[in-house]
Amino acid sequence: MEVTAVWFAQRNRSARAHNPPRFVRERRIGSGEPNALQGPALPDDSTVHFVLDLAVRIGEVQMSVGAGAADATATIIAVANAYGLPHCEVDVIFTSITVTCHRGFDSAPVTSLRVVRSRSLDYTRLALVERLVRDITRGRIPVREAHIELNKITTAPHPYPRWFATLAYAGMAAAISLLIGGTAGVAACAAVITALVDRVGRLLNRRALPFFFQQLAGGTLATGAALGLVASGIVGAQPPTTVVAAAITVLLSGLSVVSTVQDAITGYNVTAAGRTIEVSLMTAGLIAGVVLSLNVAVRLGLPPQALADLRDPSALRLPLQTVAGAAAAGCFALASYATPRAVLVAAVAGGAGAGGYSALVLGGVGPIASSAIAATVIGFAGGVISRRLQIPPLVVAVSGMVPLLPGLATYRALYELAVERSIAGLPTLMLAASSALALASGVVLGEYLAQPARAGLGRLERRFAGPRMAGPLRPTRRRLE
Repeated sequence: MEVTAVWFAQRNRSARAHNPPRFVRERRIGSGEPNALQGPALPDDSTVHFVLDLAVRIGEVQMSVGAGAADATATIIAVANAYGLPHCEVDVIFTSITVTCHRGFDSAPVTSLRVVRSRSLDYTRLALVERLVRDITRGRIPVREAHIELNKITTAPHPYPRWFATLAYAGMAAAISLLIGGTAGVAACAAVITALVDRVGRLLNRRALPFFFQQLAGGTLATGAALGLVASGIVGAQPPTTVVAAAITVLLSGLSVVSTVQDAITGYNVTAAGRTIEVSLMTAGLIAGVVLSLNVAVRLGLPPQALADLRDPSALRLPLQTVAGAAAAGCFALASYATPRAVLVAAVAGGAGAGGYSALVLGGVGPIASSAIAATVIGFAGGVISRRLQIPPLVVAVSGMVPLLPGLATYRALYELAVERSIAGLPTLMLAASSALALASGVVLGEYLAQPARAGLGRLERRFAGPRMAGPLRPTRRRLE
């Protein structure tokens, strides 16, 4: 008489919680037949679809706010594992996420696809999703309640009104003007122009104008308004360099440079290539707008304006630069709808980065090396502090590096190329690009150094070893509810 015994994953779960069986094996005792390899013990099809939809939507939220592909992949797999789907493959590219759940050789796999259609900075939404993922991986919330909570997060309005974000961008421009050597009057002009640029960009975004043309319009408006203020004598004898540089930095702050470098370092080359093209097009639009305004000013007969220095080398301005860097980072975090706790941490990181950069430059270190060192410190400190305060490290990393973005070097290069017709602008432009790359690489390296020792981490974290700026670090499994 044949006796059939089926080994399910639920049997002896407490003894095999950290080493679940990959497949269910059927053994016929006394028949002499080889063991038959069947699919893993999974829930019913409807539950599998429900879990995959939840996981892929969480990944979509992370990608839409600028998280890296490695972060989204690890988070999706962690959520699937927590709800009883241990054998999933995730394919994340720049505009879509695909998740496949394998069910052995006898059953067809289940696949879920989600397209990332919109991208907007809302760090409060990212923080809420992070908290939801922690609850999921720690077994605190059933799958259907998690789905309801995710719907509430994604449909909730921004925590601050849109005009408040405009004021935050204006404050950021004013702080950057002071950081690079501007006076109080120049800072006020930079704030007004930046607020105008932000409102115009908001209007164009409502009309669904592509971001390339939005950047072009922003660069044109910022440069033209600054040149007009100087020509009218409102800002006195101050050159328009600091005003334009502050507005350019605000426009550069939306570029996903950190995520691009993170994807390239962690091996997601297709996503990194997509982000690179996006950043290149947005930068090209900004450059085209600035050059257009400069050429129009020359055609109108405006006299050439003097260029300000890249950085004020005076040690007396070091405290002011530190405070201005903190204000710029905090204002950017506010404009990106971060939580009050995240704003405070981002301000501390921005102040430390700006002060450290200025001190390194005063010590004779080159601007590129100074940018890399300061960004590494930001990434490391942000990674350690943000994890303890349950803040996504991405918020601190991006906000902290904003005061160091090379807006002034970019404007100098474009001015030398478009107005002075000098090839000296090419090395300056390369300096700006190298500084941006050094900042992004330094932030990613600092976050990698901030990761805990990997000797005691689980299998998933060893698989996705590398810098992580969003998602869980040590996911767990639990029984499906």
